[in-house]
Amino acid sequence: MNSVSPASVQYLSHDELPHSDGQQCFRSRAGSHGESCMRSISAGGSAHGQHGEPDKVDKIKCKFLSVWNKVKYGWTVKSKTNFSKLSPVYLFGYIYHFEQEEDVERFQKDFASRIWLTYRREFQQLEGTMWTTDCGWGCMLRSGQMLLAQGLLIHFLGRGWTWPDALLTSDLAENEPEKSASFSCSSTAHLHQTPPLPANKRRAPVESWTPQHTYSPDELEKEHCHRKIISWFADRPEAPFGIHHLVDLGRGSGKKAGDWYGPSITAHIVRKAVDCCSEAGSLVVYVSQDCTVYKGDVANLANRSEDKAAWDPRADWSAVIILIPMRLGGENLNPAYVDCVKELLKLDFCIGIIGGKPRHSLYFVGYQDDFLLYLDPHYCQPFVDTTQENFPLESFHCNFPRKTAFSKVDPSCAIGFYARHRREFEQLCLKLTQVLNSAAVKEKYPMFSVVEGCSQTYGLDEPSTHFSQQTLQTQRLIKRDRVKKPTAEEFVVL
Repeated sequence: MNSVSPASVQYLSHDELPHSDGQQCFRSRAGSHGESCMRSISAGGSAHGQHGEPDKVDKIKCKFLSVWNKVKYGWTVKSKTNFSKLSPVYLFGYIYHFEQEEDVERFQKDFASRIWLTYRREFQQLEGTMWTTDCGWGCMLRSGQMLLAQGLLIHFLGRGWTWPDALLTSDLAENEPEKSASFSCSSTAHLHQTPPLPANKRRAPVESWTPQHTYSPDELEKEHCHRKIISWFADRPEAPFGIHHLVDLGRGSGKKAGDWYGPSITAHIVRKAVDCCSEAGSLVVYVSQDCTVYKGDVANLANRSEDKAAWDPRADWSAVIILIPMRLGGENLNPAYVDCVKELLKLDFCIGIIGGKPRHSLYFVGYQDDFLLYLDPHYCQPFVDTTQENFPLESFHCNFPRKTAFSKVDPSCAIGFYARHRREFEQLCLKLTQVLNSAAVKEKYPMFSVVEGCSQTYGLDEPSTHFSQQTLQTQRLIKRDRVKKPTAEEFVVL
């Protein structure tokens, strides 16, 4: 059986996993030949820009890539997504039964209310480069943005919040429901019949957006917060969680625009971005080390009381997002972990998984049977100026749920959880321990561990403060052991 410890293999990139004959594996990823060409061109296209202005060759390359990406990511095929009425659907800890019509509409509204962040084009150039789009290379950063956006929605609006215009502004309302035991929905998620909208109101013009109904005072306040959160992810240098700032933070870990960002390094970039953002409220991000969540480190990070110990019931805690990078198998996802992943996605605390297929990142938000539900960043949309009053919201919400089989998922991923305060964190740890202990009966190696104490107690450096130094040490160890250093992750073989 393909049994691999997440803690021992999580830090090795997919390209470097050895075959049985001892040779390094360099397979083409889940992209076409054209995408491979695109990546090879992009490798040099942004290199010059790190220390000076891009030359004419860089400009020509970027123009070529821009045209290529518009063709590759600027359109979609309306594929069908099948949902069974006989099995429950789980979405961020909520359960829906599609044999009940009201649950179908509730699911539609819940799914369409999640913030969808995709490739964008025609935004301001990334500093020191000619890049005005992240098409072809920024999908993992977009997935990381979506995971953080879900955490922020819960933090400011609560898990039960849904966008009042979620159904009215989507194509969910245009089709008849299916009658069979399993019904299909096109890529626009036609799950339930609601009155069709007038043709001139189905999509607002790009320059503005108008609410589809009258908002109550409470809804207006929440809508303002909703828009504020989206503006934090705008594709402009000033946005705290925008692509410009994330790429800038990635430079500290040796990444640049045009590079592939893996789940682990993306988790650390998200942490740094939240650390730099004063607007995010009392929220911190903890990234686990070696597939281990150290409760003491989380407590010390979240504790805002200078005169009280972290575990003092009177201590004031920040809300915390916990990100756990891991690798669940060798070449492919180890089937032994599937049940555990399902149980984790059932938790109210879970804010999703960033992962996907090799070199093709997806944001997993739930599941049905043996299929993961996901939001796909691989759709190139034009830049939206979020500084304009009533900027359009439709391109930030997706109305077509998609599914992929667990067996097709790449084993490298990072799962996220949100806890609002100390009591929720303790509840989360209890739930995680229960899930991991039950899963350990089937599998020798748990997905990750939750332990008492701090990382220093176990002779480890605090990952949140020594990540860059740890990366350099890891590279030296890998060179010493004559193993190629990772190109997709900052992972280490333990």
